[in-house]
Amino acid sequence: MSVVTSPTSQAVRLKRPLSGMLLLDKAQGATSNAALQSVKHLLGAIKAGHTGTLDPMATGLLPLLFGQATRLASFLSDADKRYLATIRLGQRTDSGDVTGRVLEEKPVHVSPHEVEAVLSRFLGEIQQIPPMHSAVRVDGRRLYQLAHRGETIERAPRTVRIDLLRLVAFEGREYVLDVKCGKGTYIRALAEDIGAALGCVATLAALRRTAAAGFHVDSAVTESALRGMSQVERESMLLPTDRPVQGLAEVMLPPSESGRFLHGQSVRPRPGELFEQTGLVRIYDGGSHRFLGLATASAELIVPHLVLARTDGA
Repeated sequence: MSVVTSPTSQAVRLKRPLSGMLLLDKAQGATSNAALQSVKHLLGAIKAGHTGTLDPMATGLLPLLFGQATRLASFLSDADKRYLATIRLGQRTDSGDVTGRVLEEKPVHVSPHEVEAVLSRFLGEIQQIPPMHSAVRVDGRRLYQLAHRGETIERAPRTVRIDLLRLVAFEGREYVLDVKCGKGTYIRALAEDIGAALGCVATLAALRRTAAAGFHVDSAVTESALRGMSQVERESMLLPTDRPVQGLAEVMLPPSESGRFLHGQSVRPRPGELFEQTGLVRIYDGGSHRFLGLATASAELIVPHLVLARTDGA
């Protein structure tokens, strides 16, 4: 007797506790969550999350975390990011980008030299007003929810940081900028502010994230490429669980102390010795070199900060 397995039951059967990070080159048109769910299904992962949301119109680097690696998401979400942003001068939309309704069109009489001269005004810490089409909460409500109802409310400015703002290409009234910025920066708002500084309106025509937290889009894989791979090939794309925190110093614990750490207990150095690393550090078992979690270290004590389970029960 043959048994027919439905796609749903087959997907459930294939799920397993994978752990690690995958660098995805998100396609245009997909929400970050839709891209995550698609890759999660392809891998058969149980638990997954993404860091640093990209708007549907944007493409580029979207780090995806699976299993226990999801507990390290803040180290990527809070990291610096880099973009190629195309701004269109002479046009203003209700969303701040070309997916929105055009509110205003103006003639443009601006040279590339004038654009370059204005960019320096936006370097360093600047004040930015969050766009209405954003996920920021005001009085418990998401701004984009209000915007979809046609409402506009007053928003308090926020301090953001721009480390690099460079003109790399232009054609007609569209200018491509290389932008390196800190967390919380809205590139749509930056485009509008640059337009205002030039004496004309502007909107974001295209956006591609090229780097984040030390990772580059050149190392990322597209969803279509993943679909063409075998399951073994897909899993080979996963980076180790500790990759989101590679910038932290590492401490190897004696195998005899690893159990204490995994039970959330502080660890002291051996008599006559001191720990060399201080601050927030990565903790490994000195015998197996297995990543155990994060800790706050001083010369005389290691205090668990984030402890991973003995097995990935994601």
